[in-house]
Amino acid sequence: MAAVFLVMLYEYSPLFYITLIFLCFFVTTAVILGWFVWDIPVIIRNSEETESGTRVQRKRMVQVKNPFALEVLNPGAASVVGGVNLKSHCIEKCLLTVYWGCNVHKLHEGLQKHVYSFRIKVPQKLEEAIDRQYLYQETFLIEKQSDSEKFFQLPKYLTIKDFGSLPRTRYPLVALLTLAEEEDRDIYEIVSMVTVIHVPDEKYRLTCRILYQYLLTAQGHIYDLKRLFVPVDETSLPAQPPSETSLDKKLLEKFGTTEEELNSQNESSKDCVVCQNAPVNWVLLPCRHACLCDCCVNYFKQCPMCREFVAESFALLRTEEEVGAVKGDDDNQTFEGIWEESDEENIHNDVNEQLDI
Repeated sequence: MAAVFLVMLYEYSPLFYITLIFLCFFVTTAVILGWFVWDIPVIIRNSEETESGTRVQRKRMVQVKNPFALEVLNPGAASVVGGVNLKSHCIEKCLLTVYWGCNVHKLHEGLQKHVYSFRIKVPQKLEEAIDRQYLYQETFLIEKQSDSEKFFQLPKYLTIKDFGSLPRTRYPLVALLTLAEEEDRDIYEIVSMVTVIHVPDEKYRLTCRILYQYLLTAQGHIYDLKRLFVPVDETSLPAQPPSETSLDKKLLEKFGTTEEELNSQNESSKDCVVCQNAPVNWVLLPCRHACLCDCCVNYFKQCPMCREFVAESFALLRTEEEVGAVKGDDDNQTFEGIWEESDEENIHNDVNEQLDI
């Protein structure tokens, strides 16, 4: 019937030409609008380009000075019987307090008390919050601007060789860093840091490592300190002191490498994993991969390293757009107001889930 109708239009009426022209105009208009204006899926349009049209939510970050740093030295040799070495670095004079065999439930309950009732600014406050549910405690004074290495070991009279089978009710080691001077507690927003450390024993021989690190602020916030994953060697990222960066020229000549070539190689290893032309500046969440530059981050809804869907992202250094936005904002925005925009609720939920274990 359709063919007969088209033949009749062609033989007896100029409407055929009018209909054909109108149909071509309609199709062309739809293609142009779908490509440039509306988000209409067109056959000739790339599906990946359509998906990347929606931008990933970007977090607004704020720079905060953390006066504490703690790491485990020689984790392969650490054990409950043999002890563990910890290295701490503090901007101000601090107290390093360690608790062996701290109760898991009481620790997370004590962190909740920091949020809702009293602030954990000194070791005595944490001990009250956890009802002194630990086996042994030690405290050391860390001097200002000094790298201090301390050795911790359970006394032999306790005769403790392990902390039981899994799931355990006690953490092997919990380290607390607090500011020693009262005036420093009024200056810094971060007043203490709680570090949960796994130490291998006879029943669970997993290598010594840091499990959790919580930053506690003077306003009663708790933030989970997590590590970023960078697709390069860690030695090429941090800026080292001049004394450490001075290389032996004879050693470089022995291997046929000049200092300029080594520096250029380190700089190129920090480039974006996609374009390889711009430096890495964006961290993707929740996978925490730092692998994209300011340009490439606009085209990805999945992490190029692990293919995890990107929920949010933040910049390591402020971009030009953010700098302009900050200049346009009011200067009376407080520190607490900025921190309330982050994932505090998720961290509190994580602590509550651990309380239920």
